This record gives sequence, structure tokens and C-alpha cells, in this order.
Amino acid sequence: MKMEKPLIIGIAGGSGSGKSTISERILASFPEDVTVICHDSYYKANDGIPFEQRKKINYDHPDAFETSLMVEDLKNLKEWKKVEIPTYSYIEHNRMKETLTLIPRKVILAEGILLFENEELRELIDIKIFVDADADLRFIRRMMRDVKQRGRTLESVVEQYTSTVKPMHDKFVEPTKKFADIIVTGGGFNEIAIDIISDKVKARIGKPE
Repeated sequence: MKMEKPLIIGIAGGSGSGKSTISERILASFPEDVTVICHDSYYKANDGIPFEQRKKINYDHPDAFETSLMVEDLKNLKEWKKVEIPTYSYIEHNRMKETLTLIPRKVILAEGILLFENEELRELIDIKIFVDADADLRFIRRMMRDVKQRGRTLESVVEQYTSTVKPMHDKFVEPTKKFADIIVTGGGFNEIAIDIISDKVKARIGKPE
């Protein structure tokens, strides 16, 4: 009997909207049956660019990602093949030499701000979820994360947000909301949305209600 292909659930939305919180909550509930793959892991390598210039790259533009590699990896995961995905350092603004082995599971959560922007990537996703959050809240969450976890200064966060993050959100991220099957408001703490996603996962893995 041929094994059913993994279910791919895509979680997109603006930076700081709560995508990672949703992914973490679903993974915590189904650790044996769910794996997570992030579009951020596929930022292009910038080995030949000096650090000061790497800091100024527009990381919110589709061209900043090696999306074709993520497409290839997702196709392999759908065929129950393990993959070696890239790893990325937000501190070095560069791809690292190390890779991470990702084992295919019954449900794959794909996460990223531009997950639905690329048509080939979008068509691999079975259920598309867009996490919608107020712009002020997204900015505050991003600021706290980047300062505490990524070693950024407040000034650099504000500069990046105004120069690239917000314009790219308006141009590339927000328009992909139209592709979503489910739009989640309130980020990772929308309990009704979490329950709906959990029910989809339970149905695929054969876990009783």
C-alpha cells in the first residue's frame, strides 16, 4: 500500500505577525508527526560581500531568497525523502556552512513572510494560512526580537523597518493574503485558529479527537 504524501501547511504573514508562535504551538502538540521548514533558512549566501554591506541588503525582497532550493526540498519531503536544508545566521547576515537534516513527517509546516509570493512554492502547499496582525504590533514584536535575540540596535531596527521591511510588506507580503485559505487574526494566540489547524493535523495523522 502506497503511503499518503505529507500534508504541507503554509504559514505566511508579515514579520512579527505571530507565524513562529503558531508553528511552535502546533509542533509542541504533535512532536512526532510534524516538522517545520522556514523560508528564512533559504536566504542566499553572501560570502563575497563585506559585513557592512551585508547589513544593508534588502532581506524582505523575494530576490534575497534561494526559493528554488526550498521548492526542491519540499518536493523531496513530499516523496518521503530526507533533506539537508541550509542554516542562516541573522548576526552574520550570511548562510552558514552547516546544514540541518530534516526528516519528512506526516505534516510539514512551512513558514515565511513570502511563502505565497512564489507560484511554484505556493502550489506545493496544501493549506495556506495568512497570519494578519496590526502593523504597530508587528513592529514592536520585531523590534523586541531583533534587539534581544539578534544583537541589533534600536536605531538599526527602525532604519531597516522604514527603508525595507514596511515597503516590501506593502508590495510583496500583504498582496499574498488573497491566496490564503485561512486568515488568522491575533497571531499565535488566536485559540480558535489553533484549534482549526490542530484538527487538520489530527485528521492527517489519524489521531482521534
